[in-house]
Amino acid sequence: MKTVNIGGVIIGGGNPIAVQSMTNVPTQDVSLAVQQVNALAEAGCDIVRLAVPDEAAAKAMEEIVEKTSVPLVADIHFDHRLALMCMERGVHKIRINPGNIGGEENAAAVAKAAKAKGIPIRIGVNGGSLEQGLLEQCGGNLAKAMIESAKRHIAILERYDFTDIVLSMKSSSVKTTIEAYRMAREAFDYPLHLGVTEAGTYKAGLVKSAVGIGALLADGIGDTIRVSLTDDPIKEPEAAKLILRALDLDENHIEVVSCPTCGRTKIDLIPIANAVSEAVEKIPAKLKVAVMGCVVNGPGEAKDADVGIAGGDGCAVLFKKGEIVRKLPEAEIVPALLAEIKRMTE
Repeated sequence: MKTVNIGGVIIGGGNPIAVQSMTNVPTQDVSLAVQQVNALAEAGCDIVRLAVPDEAAAKAMEEIVEKTSVPLVADIHFDHRLALMCMERGVHKIRINPGNIGGEENAAAVAKAAKAKGIPIRIGVNGGSLEQGLLEQCGGNLAKAMIESAKRHIAILERYDFTDIVLSMKSSSVKTTIEAYRMAREAFDYPLHLGVTEAGTYKAGLVKSAVGIGALLADGIGDTIRVSLTDDPIKEPEAAKLILRALDLDENHIEVVSCPTCGRTKIDLIPIANAVSEAVEKIPAKLKVAVMGCVVNGPGEAKDADVGIAGGDGCAVLFKKGEIVRKLPEAEIVPALLAEIKRMTE
């Protein structure tokens, strides 16, 4: 598979999955935009996209690039001149649809400028905004129509010897999204940016994204991801990291496994599990920690954990690799477990 360099972040060809998000403040407000980009980077974003709807936003990109440290993507629709302006101002990637920027001569101008500056282009195919008549031509098969749209847009750029391309094939339907990306992997050799568009508010959006993005990543499909949420954008990279960790694609973290509790549980396990999870969330270490409610699913079922606790009657045992180390009163469970984790990760 072809690799693409986005401001120093290499995607495709087996490189680590890159996490993306998008700002939701006016791009022309440089102070707000810089603040949000930097916050997203701190939360785990490798790449951040900004909407560029007009010249004011395009002109602001120069200062935003100067004051941030992650690669920035300019999201362009309809006006190819905005793409040219952004490239002159140092953006690291352009997101367009070559077919909707006013004719092939405009696409040619963007392709030539991008090639000269070594700036990649993401072709963003969206199931809700395909070319008129294309869905009917494909017999109503939306995923197939999205692939045909991508082929048309790719052909425009390739005619001008431009191949630093990233593709996305987003739909608000999880099943259609999965189908389209699977077809795209068969049809194209370009890196794929994964996402379920218009996924919804936090809970629904997280589930849809986990199912759609997760199914594709589990199949080895996808090079960069965005979890789209109708919420504070800072929650998007957090959710993306959780998806990557669930598939062992982000190994430098502490994995906390915990049981769902049942009638055998005689300690207040839920707040214990939450406290431990929150405390270790940002520790960059590879470790498996178990928080279990009773001896049934304690040292036995969780014997592969590096360290853990299993509840008893108002107490718990601390264990390592299935071997009991000592008994703990309930009030000491969290501090004792965290102290042990600290010793193991320092």
